[in-house]
Parts: sequence; structure tokens; C-alpha cells
Amino acid sequence: MHKKLHYILSLWVLFLLFSCQSPQEKNLKTTFNINLDQNLTSLDPAFARNQNAIWMINQIFNGLVQVDAKLNVVPAIATNWTISENQLIYTFNLRDDVYFHDHPIFPNGKGRRVIAGDFAYSFYRLIDPEVASSGGWIFSDKVEGKESFKALNDTTFQITLKKPFPAFLKLLTAQYCSVVPHEIVKHYGKDFRNNPIGTGPFKFKHWKEDEILVLLKNDHYWEFEGATRLPHLDAIKVTFISDKQSAFMNFIKKDLDFFYSVDGSYRDDILTKSGKMTHKYKDAFKLLKGPYLCTEYVGILVDPEKKIVAESPLRHKKIRQAINYAIDREKLVKYLRNSIGTPAVNGFIPKGMPGFDSLKVKGYTYQPNLSKKLLAEAGYPNGKGLPSITLSTSTTYKDLIEFIQSELAKIGIPVKVDVSPSASLREMMAKNEVLFFRGSWIADYPDGENYMSVFYSKNKVPFGPNYTGYYNTEFDKLFEASYFELDDEKRYALYQKMDNMILEHASVVPILYDQVVVMLQNNISGFEVNPLSLMILKNVVKNKK
Repeated sequence: MHKKLHYILSLWVLFLLFSCQSPQEKNLKTTFNINLDQNLTSLDPAFARNQNAIWMINQIFNGLVQVDAKLNVVPAIATNWTISENQLIYTFNLRDDVYFHDHPIFPNGKGRRVIAGDFAYSFYRLIDPEVASSGGWIFSDKVEGKESFKALNDTTFQITLKKPFPAFLKLLTAQYCSVVPHEIVKHYGKDFRNNPIGTGPFKFKHWKEDEILVLLKNDHYWEFEGATRLPHLDAIKVTFISDKQSAFMNFIKKDLDFFYSVDGSYRDDILTKSGKMTHKYKDAFKLLKGPYLCTEYVGILVDPEKKIVAESPLRHKKIRQAINYAIDREKLVKYLRNSIGTPAVNGFIPKGMPGFDSLKVKGYTYQPNLSKKLLAEAGYPNGKGLPSITLSTSTTYKDLIEFIQSELAKIGIPVKVDVSPSASLREMMAKNEVLFFRGSWIADYPDGENYMSVFYSKNKVPFGPNYTGYYNTEFDKLFEASYFELDDEKRYALYQKMDNMILEHASVVPILYDQVVVMLQNNISGFEVNPLSLMILKNVVKNKK
């Protein structure tokens, strides 16, 4: 009864929504229907901290620059830019034809033109302590403060850094760096989260939390595809069904145009073990796959100052290397994930990242005999005398961790699996209170620096994400040198050298590089998967069935 009532209420909201529209809005022809399995935390770019928020914010807002499907930085509101010789001053020339969405607060209710001062305001918001943005890390260690963001005139914006950061342009593609109108933000205050006004291809219409979100086409959007003004779609409708199997059934019934990821509960129904579509669904819909900048790994705390490290056999490098050689990653990816993902045998930086090179970074392949040899050399032949080691994970990844447990048992390493809520495990990792743990690292921006920073000594907790407590002075020198290397290929070579050092030390066990998996109805075209798993809908076309 409760579900039926919920459905009726949702229909009533839609009826009210579309009955109050202008004649133009009533003529909507193409609505793109998607489902998110969790409610949105915010539609304010200053709080674009998770995938669902990033996806929707990307439809409503724009920044100075954006990434294309191949992760190249391309113009957005900035048409071009220059970088000073000392790599500290970035000067952006802005378009003069970009307007915020219409809103009653603006004069005559019409969206005003975006100017350089809007970016100065928007970027300072990220480091303003009163805002407490989750995106403060974007600028906090890179600029001096408010004076670092300057509007030289209405179409010229300048950022001054404290020190060089070659990945800075890539960092600016993050949704945190979207432009917002100061008068609207000040009017709504914290309620800007559910009253967003941006410059993007779609404008906000309605959001009833946990039930429905509706975005409408921005008829004055500034981007074109050839001679056609984007976007092609008239509207986006988002539902929030938390049960993935129920949501998938809605996709099968064609109530949804888009479905993201293949959950374990129905993975075998859709995909064969080799990752092909099963006969049952062949030609029923489109399935797109591509690299995703996410490395699934097992971390090992190695900081010798920690008591749990001093008392653990994992302090021995040969045992850590034995663990790396003991896991059949190909078997894991094939049978546990129906070939979604790539075995991580080429370092911590994932496949799909610019500069990834499987020939220059050599990781650990499946060699159980070598594992046993290393274990014997460490003083534990066939695991004799080796105490049980606890491997911590969250519920979602229990099957993956139990597979690793069985692989290690084969070479004589006894492992006990400890399952904790995700938040609890993250907190223990952030305090260096867990010795052996499952983790994942998802790129915030498309540069290998993002991954190598996880092992930089100055990022040891509580100051950063160095959850393994790795410390190597040579690594640190290379990492710091990468900030001054402007040639991409030479900088990638530094990342590769660092990645090999991490592998040799074996404080981390890379398991797999994830993949983006998207399902679309056959009448949908123009959707491209990208390694950031960023949802870009401005180019999408929905044809009549």
C-alpha cells in the first residue's frame, strides 16, 4: 500500500509540475528518464562531493574549462588562456555571450551575463570558512586567499598560485569550479542547494527530495553542435528508487532511458563471465563499457612508528610481495565481476589515465610458487608459524575480500575477514588504526598526480590520504619535482618511476582498474562514456521509438 501511495503522489507531483508550465514547456517532446539509487546531497557546486551530485550539477552549471571524452582540457566559458613563465599566473579570456538562467531576482527576471567577477566570487566560496565547502581542497593549499582571484575586467579573469601545479587546468574541470551568481546565492543562503541557478544546458525546475528531480532545456544555452544549439533533449526526469533490482526492472520496461552499473544481484542475468551480453538481452538495449579512473586495492599499513605495524608480520616486505603474487586477478575479474574491470598488474595509476603505460610500469602477476618462495625466505615456509592476519572490508566488497582470503590461504597465509560499515572503515583508515584493508581511489581530476599524492609523506594522516603510512625520501623528491615538470610526457615518466617504487615496496596490493558500464535504450544516441564517469547529456538525442 505504501509503495502504491508513493507512486500516486509522484504522478500527482508530475501533473502539477507540467500543468503549471508555459506553452513552450507543455510541448516537451523528449524527456530523458534516469534513476539515482541515493538522494542528492546538494545541487550547489560548492558541495559536489559525490557522483550523483556531480552528475546533476554538470547539467546545470559550467566552469572555465571542461574535459572531452578523451580527458583533454577544452574551452568552456573561457575561450583561451595563458600561463606565465613561472607557471604561477593563469589568465583566462571569457566568452561574452554566456548568461545565467532566468530568475525573478535578476532585473526583469532575465538571466544576466556572466563576468569575470562571478568566477572570483565562485572560487573564493570554496575556501571561505563560512561556506565550509567540501571542495576547499581545490584551492586551499594553492592560493594565498581572496586576492588570488582577480577580475581584470568583465572578460578577463586571473588566478595566482603560490607554487606551480601542472595539473591545475585539469583540476579546474571539476564541478566544484562551476560559476554561480552571487545575488542568487546570497538570496537563498544555504537553500541554494535546492534552488540552483547556473549557465548549463539544463535549468532547474523542481526537486522533491527522495522522489523526483526535473530539469528543463535551457533555450539560451551558449554551446552548439555544428549549427544546432545544444541541448537536444527537452527535459531530464530523475527518480530515486533505492532498490537496484526494482530500478533495473523499470529500465527493462523502458520506463528509464539510462541505467548505470551492473549490480551483483542481476549481473549474471545481463553479462556472461567474459563480459558479453547474454542471449536473453541481446539487442534489447545498448551496453557501453570503458575505462574508469578507479583503482580497487588492498592497503597495508607500513609506518614503523605504529605499534600494530611493529607487531605484525606484514612489516616484512617479502610477505607483502608474496601477497601481491598470490592473487589471481584475472580469475577474480572474470568470475566475480563478469569481466567488468581490468586486472591491476600495472601499478596504482589506473588504465584510462593519460600517461598510463603497461610496458613501463610492471606490477604483480599471478605466481603462487614465487609467493611461497618469498614466504619461506621471510621465515614462514608454507605459512608455518605465521599468525592470522585480519583483513578489513565493508559489506559491499565482502565477496571480493573473501576471494583474496581464499587465495592467500592456498599459499599458507591465514586471513580473518572483518566486515565494518563503510563509514567506520574509512574513519579507521583515516586514523591509521587498521593494518590490512580494502580501499579504492577514484580520480578527482585526470592526472596521475592525484594517485601518487596518496603515497607522499606530507600526506600522511591526519593531513592527507596516505593511509598506508608510506615514506620514501626518493619518492618525495620525484613527487615534488613533478610539480615543476611542464612537459606532460616527462611528468608521466616521473609518475611511472614513482609507481614502480610503490610496487616494489608493496605497501599496496592493486586488485583491478574499474570500468564504466552504462545501459541505454536503443533509441538513445550521442551518449559517450568517459574515464571520469562524468554524465554529459547536452549531446544526447532521444529518437521516437
